[in-house]
Amino acid sequence: MTNLQVIILAVVQGLTEFLPISSSGHLVLVPYFFDWQDQGLAFDVAVHFGSLLAVILFFRKDIAGLIRGGFQVLGGNVSTIESRLALGIALGTIPAALAGLLLVDWIEANLRSPTVIVATLSGYAVLMILADRFGKRERDISDMRISDAFLIGVAQALALVPGTSRSGVTITAGRFLGFERQDAARFSFLLAVPVILLATGYSLIGLLQQETPVPWGQLGIGVVVSAIVAYLSIEFFMRFVSRIGLLPFAIYRLALAGIIVYVLV
Repeated sequence: MTNLQVIILAVVQGLTEFLPISSSGHLVLVPYFFDWQDQGLAFDVAVHFGSLLAVILFFRKDIAGLIRGGFQVLGGNVSTIESRLALGIALGTIPAALAGLLLVDWIEANLRSPTVIVATLSGYAVLMILADRFGKRERDISDMRISDAFLIGVAQALALVPGTSRSGVTITAGRFLGFERQDAARFSFLLAVPVILLATGYSLIGLLQQETPVPWGQLGIGVVVSAIVAYLSIEFFMRFVSRIGLLPFAIYRLALAGIIVYVLV
């Protein structure tokens, strides 16, 4: 890849990782439309690590609270908000982690296609509209039950399919469960931390087993660009989601699906 391609793809990753429009779908579509060579495993590791840095930095206070909550859980105390959230994040991570271990290779080999992305972009766009229109807004993150966290975690596992959007499907699940938009988004982003960490670690193991040379300079560019853009993306979404809702993102998904169909046909 050229440095320009690295920057473009890192911007795409950082922008779409935490907006409900599917980063995996865009990372498949951009090289497809520009006829670029697949970016490879090393690049995926770099940009996901950049996204991880962004979410940890933005939610550093929440993550510090989750760490305290984790120690409280280990001490047998699950009565505080922090301990319940920590336990919920842990249990909510299990479905995606298991699905990733069992299905990621099959999904990579069979579902990374524009046809699949059209179906997931449009299908989940409809669900986003329904959830945001009819979902009650009567609960905040302090009301998160273990069962809620697990159900949102099951939804997160669906995001392994390109075009789904991890943040989109988890925020949609949160809205169906009656959470305020901002609280559904906040829990979605916190739930992303262990999943992105596990995915990055898994990919890094595969990278270290490769015998091909690693372009460390380009990977460094990818990490920095992805982290900066992802941080700004999170800040934008958290600031405006309560006012704009999910409808603009659903419309974008439907429009993108229509463009893909037009190009393919």
